[in-house]
Amino acid sequence: MNSEHFKEIFFPLHPKLYRIAFALLENRDDAEDMLQDLYLKLWNNRASLPELQNPEAYCVTLMKNSCLDFLRRAKYRNDAVAAEAISRSDEERPATRFDDKNEIEIIRNLIEKLPENQRKILRLAGLEGCTQEEIKDITGLTGINIRVLLSRARKTLREQLKKIDENEM
Repeated sequence: MNSEHFKEIFFPLHPKLYRIAFALLENRDDAEDMLQDLYLKLWNNRASLPELQNPEAYCVTLMKNSCLDFLRRAKYRNDAVAAEAISRSDEERPATRFDDKNEIEIIRNLIEKLPENQRKILRLAGLEGCTQEEIKDITGLTGINIRVLLSRARKTLREQLKKIDENEM
């Protein structure tokens, strides 16, 4: 495959692949690095690429797996996810408040205790610009599954936060 053919096929996928990486990694620099690594892998394996039936699906899967591997290796966490979980976990929080840093750490720990599929959906849904369609593409789940997992994750967080608030009183 020559460079022009490579550009024609894979460069139009750039925005979608970036959104997937950003949704999973929650960091622009890491998403850009992951995208650069993906293009490098594609280029290095360009001899076998013409055999692909669906280059877009291949790239989406490759990006998703690369990001998930990165997250597992780095035990990647982001305060934005915790802050989003706080804001969405309960609209009427009990009067007792933690200091921001402590609250974020508590939320982060509670999120880590959620089942992996709930953690992933909460992470994806908590980021702006990640539509339900994109979550479907990334996870392969149906819209109903996504809503159920998100609802269960938020309910669990609300219940755990309520227990913590009650113990602090």
